Amino acid sequence: MTNIKTYNAISQKGLAYLNAHHYDINGQEEPKGILLRSQNLHNEAIPSSVRAVVRAGAGFNNIPVDTLSKRGVAVFNTPGGNANAVKELTIAALILAARPVVGAIGFANETRGGDVSLRTEVNKGGYRGTELAGKTLGVIGLGNVGSKVANTALALDMDVIGYDPGLNANTAWRIDRHIKHAKTVEEVLRQSDYVTVHIPLTDKNKYYIGGESIKLMKPDAALLNFSRGGIVDDLAAKSALDQDQLRVYITDFADEALFDHPKVIITPHIGGSTVEAEDMSALMAARQLDNYLTTGNIVNSVNYPDIDEPFTTKYRVGIIHDNVPNMIGQISTFFGDKNINIEQLSNRAVGDYAYTLVAINDFTIDQQEYVKVALDSIPHVILTRRYVNDNF
Repeated sequence: MTNIKTYNAISQKGLAYLNAHHYDINGQEEPKGILLRSQNLHNEAIPSSVRAVVRAGAGFNNIPVDTLSKRGVAVFNTPGGNANAVKELTIAALILAARPVVGAIGFANETRGGDVSLRTEVNKGGYRGTELAGKTLGVIGLGNVGSKVANTALALDMDVIGYDPGLNANTAWRIDRHIKHAKTVEEVLRQSDYVTVHIPLTDKNKYYIGGESIKLMKPDAALLNFSRGGIVDDLAAKSALDQDQLRVYITDFADEALFDHPKVIITPHIGGSTVEAEDMSALMAARQLDNYLTTGNIVNSVNYPDIDEPFTTKYRVGIIHDNVPNMIGQISTFFGDKNINIEQLSNRAVGDYAYTLVAINDFTIDQQEYVKVALDSIPHVILTRRYVNDNF
């Protein structure tokens, strides 16, 4: 039985899935996997027994990915699990940016005495807004969330321009043909009445929208950040608001620098906080973890390449290694020299790391024990694991 450690109240559906597959949930003795939501693992002591960490959500900046990668620990996220929830809140924020709904609610609730209905009606002119129809929405990042926001904005009769440096065939299929594709982010910033950002936070794109970027925007434009804190430089946004270089800033990430600002709306990181999104993300996380620990398949990894092959042989050997020349040759030669027949070999690489999955049928106990030790001794091999197909 494989122990799974969980953090942050992972959805009961995710836990039920793992329980149904005979895992010891929250097992403390040599856990093989960790499932979490927002728990910060950077200061946690992660046991050497851990082989995988799965974030039930899209962002993974709460996980020490670089450190775990060097240890052979696969890190996963669940892209798309909460995409619809974040999309819906982003659309709500667009409406709040166009119509002074928050202020109007406060005004209506503070009106007291006399003919309340008449008084609110007479004084409602101060809460007149604009319509989204006919305005231009700029979407930066056209992944699972950004593409949904862009397509929905079209249904609101907005003109939509999108930019994504990683635009690929899968992204293109998700986006309506009426969405204009910008060649640069500067093009989006200059043309848009509303700008929404949907990109992951990395060391390279911290403050992706900073002071210089905001200067390119229209002074009556609205800026939305429902991606990650740190994508937008909040101090630069506040400065632009103070100087009337930006009309409104709405963010899902609290920052003391923005508190009590009349042109700022802050929500408490609730983009993915719906019952449906939490269930979906937890189920995805549980299935991905179970799939990796039992078959060696990697799906939605953020540090290693994905390999998702049918497990049609009795055994598999998964080898995580550095992405350097001649590793496949060394691995193939090793199995051949030990008279172990390879039924299938799959290999993928991404960045500094590569993953090789070797399918085997005839594999004696002595060979299995030897292979683990011997493969790990090959230079640039990080971790070797054996998988057994119980259905074979």
